[in-house]
Amino acid sequence: MKKIGLISDTHGFIDPEIMDFLKDVDEIWHAGDIGSEAVLDKLEAFKPVRAVFGNIDDYKIRQRTKENLKFEIEGKKIWITHIGGYPGNYATHIKSELIQSPPDLFITGHSHILKVINDKKLNLLHINPGAAGNKGWHKFVTAVRFEITDGEIKNFDIFEKKR
Repeated sequence: MKKIGLISDTHGFIDPEIMDFLKDVDEIWHAGDIGSEAVLDKLEAFKPVRAVFGNIDDYKIRQRTKENLKFEIEGKKIWITHIGGYPGNYATHIKSELIQSPPDLFITGHSHILKVINDKKLNLLHINPGAAGNKGWHKFVTAVRFEITDGEIKNFDIFEKKR
């Protein structure tokens, strides 16, 4: 069993309450727009991190992360990217690959909107954790926690706080 903490769009700031929300996870996954090496350093000192870069991330963060992360964990295929869209509106640059080889769990950031959507056509779960930072138009700071065990994604928990 793996307990996962999922965040995105920190934009150079990580709320202490988000850190508390993530204290019991095994890994933190960041879906891009990290915003500063200080945030990445803080997360990596706290827990193992899997992160992708986003459109605002500079060359230093891009040297430490990838545009796409694809891996398998606890029997589930995972794909994390920053700009990927969502079911019914996937980003053009990844759509054909996503259709040809769908993961079990497709994670994106960018929109600052928390979404958890089953894509019945591709038989995958899409998650966008919203925005964990304090920059942007969003009115709520959000994050997601869940477990992957024996090939199942379950026990979702949402962090939400008004900015």
